[in-house]
Amino acid sequence: MSAAPYDIARVRGDFPILSRQVNGRPLAYLDSAASTQRPRAVLAAVEHYETHVHANVHRGVHTLSQLATDAFEAARERVRRYLNAASTHEIIFVRGATEAINLVAQSWGRMSLKTGDEIVISSLEHHANIVPWQMACEATGAKLVVAPINERGELQFEAYVALLGPRTRLVAMTHVSNALGTVLPVAQIIAAARERGIPTLIDGAQAVAHEAVDVQALGCDFYAFSSHKLYGPTGLGVLYGREALLEKMPPWQGGGDMIRTVSFEKSTWNDLPYKFEAGTPHISGAVGLAAAMDYVESLGLAQIAAHERSLLAQATESLSAIPGIRLHGTAAHKAGVLSFTLAGVHPHDLGTILDHEGVAIRAGHHCAMPLMELLGLPATARASFGCYSNAQDVIQLTEAVHKAREVFG
Repeated sequence: MSAAPYDIARVRGDFPILSRQVNGRPLAYLDSAASTQRPRAVLAAVEHYETHVHANVHRGVHTLSQLATDAFEAARERVRRYLNAASTHEIIFVRGATEAINLVAQSWGRMSLKTGDEIVISSLEHHANIVPWQMACEATGAKLVVAPINERGELQFEAYVALLGPRTRLVAMTHVSNALGTVLPVAQIIAAARERGIPTLIDGAQAVAHEAVDVQALGCDFYAFSSHKLYGPTGLGVLYGREALLEKMPPWQGGGDMIRTVSFEKSTWNDLPYKFEAGTPHISGAVGLAAAMDYVESLGLAQIAAHERSLLAQATESLSAIPGIRLHGTAAHKAGVLSFTLAGVHPHDLGTILDHEGVAIRAGHHCAMPLMELLGLPATARASFGCYSNAQDVIQLTEAVHKAREVFG
């Protein structure tokens, strides 16, 4: 039996913001790689929590606290299922993928790194998977080693493997490049590291909304992502960590809920995952993230991915036909991200003109300045697709780029 066709009209109807106009024109929202919009199911879940359930979680004996705790821990279980983690002990709520990576860099890094040790990343990384490791290296005497990419924006896999040596202590790589859309062969990356006894961290911020992620099948030791790139609220992220590793790691922030006992002489730590969750968490954010996971799974991750690939192909063809357009990142395996420049037009100016036409894209270095330098570019314009993007968005984008070309002659 064949799958039902993807009903884009129904999906778009689930996102109230898409009905608005910008500068008198229909909104073509093509900035989902920066932050996805929220469906009604997520908005309703957060509103219900805030209006009927809210209280602080854990330790409270009153009814609302118990209800809030149940909702928060149910969200943790929902994340566990989404990633197929072995236990909720392996699911840590943080403020975003950035904080998740910083947690590992500071906690695991302080515990594990010494002078001369090496951390391997790729040329495609977001600043969030560069700067925390630079800080850890400065503190410990370790050094950062960068695996190269080819002219298509693909990881040079054999060169990566050649970098793995006796001093390699961690491989930290993105799953999907936010700047170019390249999908990295993370299963092979992880396998090569595991063969050599090297732990791995995967920055999955750009992957979890577009494909099913099974951390047990991948075999990674850490996996990080943000709620707001998965149709959930901002200010919340998840760190998956292998339980045996998390047990050995010291907390990186101190405060309420991460302790078992406190005296003026000494404190002891709570069990996982709470050891890494100091202070009051983003409870409504976790509830919203759980609703977002329910939503995308109801659409089908495979169906979403196929829909986005179709739009990427359409946009690639239509933009390529415009004189002066140059596409950046032409990997064989890409997510729904199209990075481009227009001759004679700075990407920031291009983004401004597109905004006048109701088209929302991202223009800049995309928090990937080393990659931009490698490409010899100050910036690019980036259109990125979500489950709600449609063919009309691509037409509106193409027409707006034509207008920009006319403006700048």
